Order: sequence, then structure tokens, then C-alpha cells
Amino acid sequence: MHCHVLNQQFYLGGAEVYTLFFTRALLDLGCEVTLYTHPHAQHWQTLKHPNLRIEQVAESDALIGRLPARRQWIVTHAQISPAFAGFAKAQHLLTGFCHMPLAGRRPGVLAQYHRVFGVSNYVLETARTAGLANLDPEPCYGMVDFDRFAAIGHGPIMPGQLYTWDQRKFRDTVYGLLESAARPLRALLPRQPFVKRPGRTLGIVSGIAPIKQFDLLFARIATIIAAVPDVSLEIFGWGGYRSVTDLRIALKPMGERARFWGNQAFPQDIYPQLDYLLSGLPEKEALGLNLLEAQALGTPVLAVNAPPFTETVQDGASGFLYRDPREDEGDDFRRVLARALDGPRPDPRTATAHLARFSREAYTARIGRMLEVMRQAL
Repeated sequence: MHCHVLNQQFYLGGAEVYTLFFTRALLDLGCEVTLYTHPHAQHWQTLKHPNLRIEQVAESDALIGRLPARRQWIVTHAQISPAFAGFAKAQHLLTGFCHMPLAGRRPGVLAQYHRVFGVSNYVLETARTAGLANLDPEPCYGMVDFDRFAAIGHGPIMPGQLYTWDQRKFRDTVYGLLESAARPLRALLPRQPFVKRPGRTLGIVSGIAPIKQFDLLFARIATIIAAVPDVSLEIFGWGGYRSVTDLRIALKPMGERARFWGNQAFPQDIYPQLDYLLSGLPEKEALGLNLLEAQALGTPVLAVNAPPFTETVQDGASGFLYRDPREDEGDDFRRVLARALDGPRPDPRTATAHLARFSREAYTARIGRMLEVMRQAL
């Protein structure tokens, strides 16, 4: 069995992390894999296997007519062009993952696929509502996978890159050039490593992207957190200029108790230093791999009581769920925060049945069932 996996994204995001452990699961199951990646993407370096071939392809169109003539199994993890979708549908078995809920969105080329896999029940429900009839009924979820990180290089947590620059935008191009020019000067300045401050620490370990809606969340809860004197907020992740700026504005009530640390290579070093991990708002989220990672390392989660977080957080056992603050201006968050800070802190590792759904063994078993179905479909 051979699988052609496509992901031409340049930056490492949730879908790319998912592609990494999906590919690893296929290899563990004895499937040969050809992985097509962007030439400038560096996040595939940890994937090494005798049955894996990595080819650099900037766009999916470059694969039209390039795949073997015999019918092939294709799995996409990122947007492909309509032209490639038409070619792949006609000549091969075209399947792919839906990594985003389709609430309020059109399915686009996914409607042409032979089969679409969802990463959560929530994603599948939104896809059905959007009109997709080619869905695999079993949510694939994900797994906690720290193997994607190099085994060496750990050290103090230092400030990292805070912004991602979109070269299609004039503003980002200019700001990116200015940042590059200033980088040698900043390197001469003393930098302080992250040290957990006294009191309780809330944290974000995530890309600061529009789908997270952190600015809308903190516009309603920042003053509530700020009212608790010994609570600080540490933010680990990077994002676009507008997303970061909007979050800074929303966090003004917290003053210096909210700190940005930029992108970090080893999030597994961060989670144990947090008292609670905070999610963003739910409706644009597909799964929340960072929430699963934190729970696996013993850090409970504070999340909105709505899908997909109701699938990935067990209320009272692996964290606490609270009502969407857009509905009550944060009243329930205030109650839950007090409970979280003043009561017993749950240890998610004791929620064994809950976490078992996101284990490597459970995920590999799901991909094994997928592999058998695709084998029969070829």
C-alpha cells in the first residue's frame, strides 16, 4: 500500500503537526508514503523512515500528470487547487482531512473528494451542515505526539519570534524587512529567560491566529483575571501583526502581568510550568491539539463549554469548562476561575479513559481502519 500525502504549507500549524503524526502512523502500519511539502518548510526534518520519500513541491498543480499512472491513494492536509482536484478525482483516489470547521463556510474543492476525514465530531457536524455527503463517519481526532521535536536542544525558554509576516501584504513586507534589519542589534541586548513568577500562572501555548479569537475572548475576561492580584498570563506563540496587536489591546487591563514569549520549539517544556492552559473561543477551532498536549503532561485546561472543547476536555477532571463570555460578559468565567484557583487543582493524567481516546495506540488503530477501507477502494 502506498499513500501520497500533500501539505504545501510554509508555517508549522495544527494541520502540519497533524500531518506529521498521520504520516508516522501510516509508516508504523507498514504503508509506504510519499510526502509532498513546500520547499522552504523546515518542520518535516524529524520524519525519517526507509519507507518515506519527501518531495518538495510548492503548489499542488505541479503534481498534475506527475503521479504514477496507476491509480494512487492521495491524502491532502491543506488547500489544493481546483485543477489538481479535478485531475486527482479523475485519475486517482482523492481523499483528505478537513482541519477546519465549515460553520458559515463553503466546502470548496472538498466536495469533489471521494472521501473526507474530520478531526472531530464537531468538524464532521459542520461539514454535514455545509452539504458534504462524502464524509467518513468516524472522527479521526489526533494524538499527543512530542516525537516531532528534536531530542536535543532543550535549554532555557527564551523570547522567540513573535510575528509571522505575510509577504502578500505590503505592510507585512515592510515590517518584516525592518525586523530582519533590527535582528543583529537585538541579538546584542541581554535577554532574560522565562521564569515562572510567584503566584498562579495562566498560559497560552498556541499560534495567535484569527481562528483562535483571543482578542475577542480577552476583551471580556482580561479585567476579570486582572482583578485577582497574584495571577499572571504567559503567552507562548506567534501570529500575524494584526492578530498580535489586537490581543495586546485586549490585554491592557493586565498590564505587565501579561507577557509575550513568541514562538517556542519545545512546548512540552512549557506546559508543566503553567497552572492552567487557556483555550481560545470555540466555533472556529477544529480540535485543539495544544489542549491535549497540556493534559497529557498534567496541566489542566480552562475552555469554553462548547464543541470541540467538550470533546477534548473532561469538565472537573482534566480542566474546567465555562459559558461563552460573549453570552454573559464573563460571569461564568469569573465563577470557574475562582473555583480553579481556590479549590483542588485537577490532574488530567488521572482521567485515563478520557486521555486514552487521544493516545498513539488509539490513533494508530483508527488510521489502520482507514487504511483497510482505502485498500479496498483502490
